[in-house]
Amino acid sequence: MVEEFRWETDSIGRIKVPSNKLWGAQTQRSLEHFNIGEDLIPKEMVESYALIKKASAIVNSRENLLKKTLSDLIIQVCDEILAGKHQNEFPLHVWMTGSGTHFNMNVNEVISNRCSQLTGNPLGSKIPVHPNDHVNLSQSSNDSFPSAMHITAVKGLNNRLIPSVKLLRDSLQLKVDEWSEIVKVGRTHMQDAVPLTLGQEFSGYVGLLNDNLRRLNVNIQELYRLTLGGTAVGTGINTPPRFDKNVVEEISKLTKLPFIIVPNKFAAQGSHDALVMLSGVLKTLSTSLYKIANDIRILSSGPRCGFHEIDIPANEPGSSIMPGKTNPSQCESLSMIAVQVMSNDMAVTLGGGGGYLEMNVYKPLIIYNIMHSIRIMADGCHKFRKFLVMGMEPDKKQINYFLEHSLMSITVLNPIIGYEKSSRVIKYALDNGLTLKEAVSELKIISEDDFDRLIDRIDLKKT
Repeated sequence: MVEEFRWETDSIGRIKVPSNKLWGAQTQRSLEHFNIGEDLIPKEMVESYALIKKASAIVNSRENLLKKTLSDLIIQVCDEILAGKHQNEFPLHVWMTGSGTHFNMNVNEVISNRCSQLTGNPLGSKIPVHPNDHVNLSQSSNDSFPSAMHITAVKGLNNRLIPSVKLLRDSLQLKVDEWSEIVKVGRTHMQDAVPLTLGQEFSGYVGLLNDNLRRLNVNIQELYRLTLGGTAVGTGINTPPRFDKNVVEEISKLTKLPFIIVPNKFAAQGSHDALVMLSGVLKTLSTSLYKIANDIRILSSGPRCGFHEIDIPANEPGSSIMPGKTNPSQCESLSMIAVQVMSNDMAVTLGGGGGYLEMNVYKPLIIYNIMHSIRIMADGCHKFRKFLVMGMEPDKKQINYFLEHSLMSITVLNPIIGYEKSSRVIKYALDNGLTLKEAVSELKIISEDDFDRLIDRIDLKKT
């Protein structure tokens, strides 16, 4: 089949556009000049931009800058986009102009052409709604793209990542409660240490996630600040009075989220420090997940030649050659996700520092990596919880074996027999393959009954 085209125009001239597509000339130029790789602008940005265009149309109409008939058409198309329609009309790649102008124009052109379609006018005619004069009225890519980035990140956190982390935290808390009486060997430097309960060990993981949730909730407050109304360089040129306040209030109404005007538009358009900080918080969360996954990987190692204090679910065969093998694949998956998020943060950090004068030119890179981190960590936490944490069980026989043969419980005897005698007991037990109880008895330091009495007094509830 021969694909049919129509001619569209922009300030550069004419260009062929597929006749069945709603985008226009500037979108087509971006597709031809920046068709790089397979990384597309995050789909969540489409919804955020539709919110911005809808709110702007409402305010522009109220200010008598836009006829109500045109405003109603723009709002109608924005509502279609918000309902999930026209998703295939936003095909642009990340590696484009650093301002994201191509994507802003992609949205403007789709809305304009859909308005033409709804009113029986030819696609590309820009009748009755013009992409620049009407859809982009009182806006610039330089203030709308950063605002869309913030809206997108906020919704990604509120709707995906934070709920997923909370569910993982809650599932780990159930294990803390269930395992509160299971005493086991502690380990420091990967060597035997004094006892603790399995519940206490896992409470550390709950604490990590609680701290990360607190950090996310603190950071999200800065993301509620939008740059709309700053237009090209932050001065608000070509906007009516109080447009910034009014349009942000409309977005707050539409989203039911507490968006406000950023205190300094010059800072927020020349840099994206709030998003850089978010990326740092995401990296911190990834390091916590990395630690949790690796700890469980170690604790479940075995089943006979490792620790195997935890028995993990067998979700799939672990080897193509070794029958019956179970691997900690969910731990491996979450660990790889964590490493990727750490790498994403480096890209965001370098991009965040790449602002030149009045505008940062790494916008698509920043939001792409942030949303990639949010998505994979949200999904990773969900799978880790569902297919590993919920099915974990303690191997009490193995736990008790290690506890009985551990030598570090001698620490509780230090105040009674002193450090030197305690060291002597440890060496004697190691050299002769004895338990602590057997060693103190043979050395006639204390009786087995006294040993039992002292060991039983170990208070594991102290923090």
